[in-house]
Amino acid sequence: MSDVYAPSPALRAQASPLPRTVVAVVLSWRGRVGLFKRSRHVGHDAGLWHCVTGFLDADGSAHAQALLELYEETGLTAADLTGFRAGPVLEPADAHGGHWQVHTFHAETTRRKLRLNREHDAYRWVRPQSVPRFDGQVPWLRDVLTTLPD
Repeated sequence: MSDVYAPSPALRAQASPLPRTVVAVVLSWRGRVGLFKRSRHVGHDAGLWHCVTGFLDADGSAHAQALLELYEETGLTAADLTGFRAGPVLEPADAHGGHWQVHTFHAETTRRKLRLNREHDAYRWVRPQSVPRFDGQVPWLRDVLTTLPD
C-alpha cells in the first residue's frame, strides 16, 4: 500500500513562489529606443537584447530604483533626462512557470553616448519599428515596448 501525499490548496498557495519584481526602463533618444545586449557577467539572459532593468526590493520605490538602474547601467542621471514617466505594471510568466511583476518606465535623453557597466556588452539606438528584426531578445521585451506612449 502506498501513501500519496497531496497538499491542501491553502498549503499549495503558501508554497507557490512569489512573483519576482523588477523595473524595466525603455530609454529613448531622438525617437529611437535603446537596446542593450546583456553581457556574460550577468546570470540571467546573457547575450540577449533588453532594456534597462533591475530587481526591486519589497519595500523599495519603483521610481527610485528605475533612476538608479539608469545611472548604473548607462551613466545617465536625472539631469540627463528630458522626460521620465511610469507606465503600467506588467505580469508576464517565464518559460519555467515563474511569475514576474514588471514596473515599466519610459525615459528620454538628449545624450547619444552612454557609459555601460559590466551588465551590457553593447547598445544600439533603434527605430521602434526595427526592433523585431533584432534576434535574441529577452522574451518579454516586446511587452515592455508596447507600453511606450505613441
